Amino acid sequence: MSQPGSCERCGAQTLPDAVFCGRCGHPVGRPYRPINPNPDEPVSAYSGLVALLLCFFLGYLGIHRFYVGKIGTGILYLVTGGLFGIGWLIDLIIIATGRFRDYYGFRLVVWEQPVSGPGLGPA
Repeated sequence: MSQPGSCERCGAQTLPDAVFCGRCGHPVGRPYRPINPNPDEPVSAYSGLVALLLCFFLGYLGIHRFYVGKIGTGILYLVTGGLFGIGWLIDLIIIATGRFRDYYGFRLVVWEQPVSGPGLGPA
């Protein structure tokens, strides 16, 4: 918990009459809820960013569902045009908010993967 007069998210000092934090933009006086509230819950190895981009550009074909291992609903989206566009839009919102789950039931919360390999950083 942060001190009075400081941001719940980043800890920066705020003015007494501030509505938003000047450093991170978080609303003052509201508790900060991280995207993965349970750190013990396993997360998916699939990238949320890749799933979001696949859904945005090819969501009406269900490519994002094939990507995360949901083959059955991927075929359904392929045949129905993303459930006539409604399912595509719902999936886009769910992926963007970090609530989309892969075939194993793990949430897609990882938005970037560390670069590794020979000469590219930590291995």
